[in-house]
Amino acid sequence: MHTLLDNEARKQQLIKTLLSQGIYKKGEKQLYMLSLNELENIYARSNKTIQRKGNGVVIVEQATFAAGCFWGVEALFQQLNGVISTSAGFTGGETINPTYEDVYSELTGHAESVQVEYDPSLISYEELVEVFFENHNPTSLNKRGEDVGTRYRSAIFYHSNEQAEIALFAKEKLERSGRFKKPVVTQIIPITSFYRADEYHQSYLAKRGQSSCKIS
Repeated sequence: MHTLLDNEARKQQLIKTLLSQGIYKKGEKQLYMLSLNELENIYARSNKTIQRKGNGVVIVEQATFAAGCFWGVEALFQQLNGVISTSAGFTGGETINPTYEDVYSELTGHAESVQVEYDPSLISYEELVEVFFENHNPTSLNKRGEDVGTRYRSAIFYHSNEQAEIALFAKEKLERSGRFKKPVVTQIIPITSFYRADEYHQSYLAKRGQSSCKIS
């Protein structure tokens, strides 16, 4: 029941935001017919181009990473100047609207992931990728500490060809550096659907007064 209430509250919040900002003009009735994930995707697309702050316009880009338990990964990116918002969720698999329990079963193909919205005038995609590689072991296949399974794999889900080129270059540079004796196993693949996890998982560590947890 707690999950249903959280989802309904989030849905109400999104509908109110979409209507008040004039993003979705077909009316409240049509919005209520959409799923929470569909509303999240509409909101994400609307925020990808611009976000108004005061009298200025901030360009907003998206980046999506998987590096183990998404609680720790989200906390890592939340600390960076230039990051506007983060969402813990699931991507990389085929199951539609998976629950945490679905992903935990290892049957969905999804990875625990974090979608980052950032201001490229304050932090670049190259810097985000650098933070990603610096804060976990990208040579460990499907294992982050005591967390084991494909849902904990290392992956960069790119949103554009430019992001793909940057991520591939960073991976190749890391492999040439000699920092690791084993090959870098990080997947670099296009983003498909991103499914936001229940509100319980959002900013999990921050809600508990913790700034980080080990994700390597």
